[in-house]
Amino acid sequence: MKENYFVKDIALASKGEIQIKWVSKWMPVLDGLYEKFKATGSFKNKKVALCIHLEAKTAYLALIIKKLGAEVWVTSSNPLSTKDEVAAALAKRGVHVYARHAAPHDEYLSYIDTILKNKMDATVDDGGDICEYLHQNPKYGKNIKGICEETTTGVNRLKELEKTGNLRYPAIAVNDAKSKHLFDNRYGTGQSTWTAITQLTNMNIAGKCVVVVGYGWVGRGVAARAHGLGANVVVTEIDPWKALEASMDGFRVLPIKDAAPLGDFFVTSTGESNVVRIEHMKKMKNGAFLSNAGHFDYEIDIIKLKKYAKKYDIVRNEIEEYTLPGGKQIYVLARGGIINIAGGLGHPADIMDMSFSVQLGCLHYFLSSKHMEPKLYKVPEEIDRLVTTEKLRAERIFIDR
Repeated sequence: MKENYFVKDIALASKGEIQIKWVSKWMPVLDGLYEKFKATGSFKNKKVALCIHLEAKTAYLALIIKKLGAEVWVTSSNPLSTKDEVAAALAKRGVHVYARHAAPHDEYLSYIDTILKNKMDATVDDGGDICEYLHQNPKYGKNIKGICEETTTGVNRLKELEKTGNLRYPAIAVNDAKSKHLFDNRYGTGQSTWTAITQLTNMNIAGKCVVVVGYGWVGRGVAARAHGLGANVVVTEIDPWKALEASMDGFRVLPIKDAAPLGDFFVTSTGESNVVRIEHMKKMKNGAFLSNAGHFDYEIDIIKLKKYAKKYDIVRNEIEEYTLPGGKQIYVLARGGIINIAGGLGHPADIMDMSFSVQLGCLHYFLSSKHMEPKLYKVPEEIDRLVTTEKLRAERIFIDR
């Protein structure tokens, strides 16, 4: 009988199991929602697909969904963030995993195709790739009751589909939940981004100039943590409201062309492509570090950087050194992939506990509902409040009623 998974090496499972066991200790909100949902039977015999950064916290979400009675199919929303040992551990546990670290794009699309042809009942998406594939291949979406979208980039793609009248399926903007963007995007990304950068570079941040490109919820967190580490923070923005907010938060705001010569560390967080370009890199200091905290690996124009540089070396784990004409050297971290996962351990487990609990709650909502119109929905208030209340309970924080 053919195994219903594709991973790099199933023998890595024991290493992945250790990681999953560790994070599970710090995810009590997911455990609490499991207890609330298990008697409803909403997940029983349903097929659920996850296309999301595949690491230990994600694995625990997948296992909770499986424990609730669903058949679970998983791939990674970004091959650079895939942890092969975690993928192997999930496969060993009976989850249908199709993922391999740094898989080429065509191979990644083949994983999505393999999963979706099994006619899912609901999906968890992180960036919108499953959603896009379902729209390109509607024959796979006949059973879809809903799509739960995790991140800003994916929600923007859904909004565009809805605006043009092309959205085929009901979807919930999980990213817009208060218990997601206030905590995951700001505190989770803020901490894990700097954990990854400092571990990869072994560099001091205090006294350095950090340029944060984009001041959304992720940029806010990255800037705040950099300031807490003693950095001088410069923010670049195209949105006047966000630029003014950054200024009132105490940060210097400049156009990127003027910030480029100042930065020791650059962190992109916009969700847009090629926001850091060759004309900016030419102005940077010798020894500047470039990293990306956005979902996709296209915020730094690495393709043109590779063509422009006269020399390229991998000088340290997940650090690429580019020598430009004239001899100046700049460094790209984690190949421009999402730095906190591609170059680190991802968000803290107790932060992702909240985000994944919103996902679980939204899946339960879809699977428990009758027919819903194909539009983009907000996270139901009762789910957002339930997750936050469960978090307060787990932390033994009490409020007035």
